Amino acid sequence: MSPEFKIAFRFLVSKKRAMSMSLAGIACGVAFFILTQAQTSGFERFYIDTILGTTGAIQVHDRFQDTLRTMDAAGRERSGFRIAHREARQYVEGVEEPARVGAAIREFTNVSGVSEVVSGSARLRTPVRERSVRVYGIRLEDHLAVTELARQIVRGDLPGFRGSPQGVLIGSELARRMQLQVGDSFELDTPDQSRRYRVSAVYETGVRDIDEARIFLHLGEARSLLRRPFGASFLQVSLRDPGRAVQDAARIETVAGHFAYSWQERERAWIEVFRALRVSSGLTVATIILISGLGMFNMLAMIVMEKTREIAILRSMGYRRQDIRRIFLWQGAVVLAAGTILGWLLGALLTFGVSRIPIRIRGIFATDYFVVNWAWSHYIVAFLIAAAVVFVAAWIPARRAARLEPGEVIRNSAA
Repeated sequence: MSPEFKIAFRFLVSKKRAMSMSLAGIACGVAFFILTQAQTSGFERFYIDTILGTTGAIQVHDRFQDTLRTMDAAGRERSGFRIAHREARQYVEGVEEPARVGAAIREFTNVSGVSEVVSGSARLRTPVRERSVRVYGIRLEDHLAVTELARQIVRGDLPGFRGSPQGVLIGSELARRMQLQVGDSFELDTPDQSRRYRVSAVYETGVRDIDEARIFLHLGEARSLLRRPFGASFLQVSLRDPGRAVQDAARIETVAGHFAYSWQERERAWIEVFRALRVSSGLTVATIILISGLGMFNMLAMIVMEKTREIAILRSMGYRRQDIRRIFLWQGAVVLAAGTILGWLLGALLTFGVSRIPIRIRGIFATDYFVVNWAWSHYIVAFLIAAAVVFVAAWIPARRAARLEPGEVIRNSAA
């Protein structure tokens, strides 16, 4: 243990109350920063997982043909320079050859599953009420590979759907509004025909727009109901690394010649909202650390004023300016280390406690508890913010203390 550290510790002990206030402020600031980041990033991560488990990482829609526009290059006529841009494409609705396109997509190393979907509008009718719905025809095994549908079943079971050609999967909100239970029958009307189906299971994704309007049928039955014997409305694709969805969507467009829509593009608005909330909460909580840093600056400035004689004696004994500066930086380091460790422990405890608080959320996702994200990055960022504030708060008094001249201090004291 260096002499500078021992002296720094003794100076701190002489200001126990002020040191405790600064220590508590740093610890609380670090803890609350960790807590708010765990909450906001937790809900963001949960929302993304819900979207990936419901609508997939990529959706491949309409076939396109680029429209080329001729432009003059460097003012020359007939340069032959042409560009193709996404907005100028001509689209042909749907996927005409889903088997061929799906096989090409499966060749991508990051692709873990592809599900062919035929969708269309229908009217769900019971003896007492009716409602517009969206019919989705799927191959169950393929769709289970690209979604979390198996985990989203809340009543009934998938084997019942698998073994019933006239069975359907219905959203929980739609079932509630139409007063349908597993085993109940209803009719689906299209402009061309009306057919009777039976509820095999009820699912809940937590996304209200899906749970109140989407019905899953077997692919063959949906083709017959919607009069679409060929093609598909879109292909739903799951990825091993969803973070690469934008790049993979661009490659799929090039290879398959169909418009590919990544989850980042589909959910851009909500993702930006979550990120803005995370930054806003982080900046708000960081003010606690800043205020604690101001208190620490005041404490060290007072120590410099009260310990001028001791500093002069140390200089007379041979301590250099950098040694004096190091003494005050050590004080900041002690408060930083203790405050960070306490803040980490308190932050982990608060995060665990909040994750056990019951809360019912239904809308853009479904959860019955606060969702938190345990990430080391939150702890590291909290430490870096505290370190920056403490360093500035300690450096200014340390620099002032190092500039004191022993002779001048002694003369002033004698006078």
